[in-house]
Amino acid sequence: MKTASLFLLAMLFLVACNAKKGEYVKISGFAQGTTYNITYENSTNINYSHDIDSVLKAFDKSLSIYDSTSIISRINNNDPSVLVDDWFTEVFKKSVDVNEISGGAFDITVGPVVNAWGFGNGPVAKHDTAYIQSLLKYVGMDKVSLVDKKVIKKYPEVKVDVNALAQGYSVDVVCRFFESKGIKNYLVEIGGEVRGKGTNAKDKLWHIGIDKPADGNMMPGNELQAIIEIDNKALATSGNYRAFYVENGVKYAHTIDPKTGFPARNTLLSATVVCDDCISADAYATTFMVLGVDKSKELLLKLKGMEVYFVYSDDKGGYQIYFTDGMKKMIVEEK
Repeated sequence: MKTASLFLLAMLFLVACNAKKGEYVKISGFAQGTTYNITYENSTNINYSHDIDSVLKAFDKSLSIYDSTSIISRINNNDPSVLVDDWFTEVFKKSVDVNEISGGAFDITVGPVVNAWGFGNGPVAKHDTAYIQSLLKYVGMDKVSLVDKKVIKKYPEVKVDVNALAQGYSVDVVCRFFESKGIKNYLVEIGGEVRGKGTNAKDKLWHIGIDKPADGNMMPGNELQAIIEIDNKALATSGNYRAFYVENGVKYAHTIDPKTGFPARNTLLSATVVCDDCISADAYATTFMVLGVDKSKELLLKLKGMEVYFVYSDDKGGYQIYFTDGMKKMIVEEK
């Protein structure tokens, strides 16, 4: 379950159009079990609502675990006839790359464990230590490979779940659609993952709000941590302050460490990532939540063109902030 949550402040400016700009069109809908909000300058005088809806529905047929007939669902159900498409191939390759560079902190085979903790799309299973350890046999990118458009699994019980980067990738897919149509100014948000190019109707760069990662802050935009400005960049935020539950006085968050099979325990409350493409921003936001602040800083040394904004707790329960030099230049307001 994704918890990346962003408040698109730039939407406030869509009603009025600057005389120097064309008409801006706003499209909203549902895809991948979440919502999307897309805004673009209609320089071609064509309403692309139907086209975008069709693209996202086709995308779901490839990568949505919530669609029993999708490619990924058929793979998980061990359908021997299923062949992957280009979308699945690109997501799989990115997953392999991030898994390798993160030392296994990012892993799309962790789905059965996620379900065991009650954060997946299956029935809630028991999550005692023995049961979790029994599931770890089926977790690991070494248990799955892609050969000639077919996914080869070491065990039938291995499941793949790309929710940690699919929404970000779907943002990139819509942006590619706009690029193919010659659209130069747009903002695409799907499930809280965002990518913007050009400017809004006021001829200003797009402003994005980062939610304060406080328990109970369930409404996007209700309480902001910071506002940043993006210039032809993608942004994703992941956090544990919305998707969690308390059992016997213990808080269990949805970010699962693939190595232990248990919710990641560190001081990082939310991780916001800005880079060129949303699939990377989405994947690494999740990765950083697993690694925690210190290990994430170490990983950042290996990653070029990536900026972050971390909110973490100190030993007194207060908020602390860490951001990269590039992110500092994007911040227009801190709360």
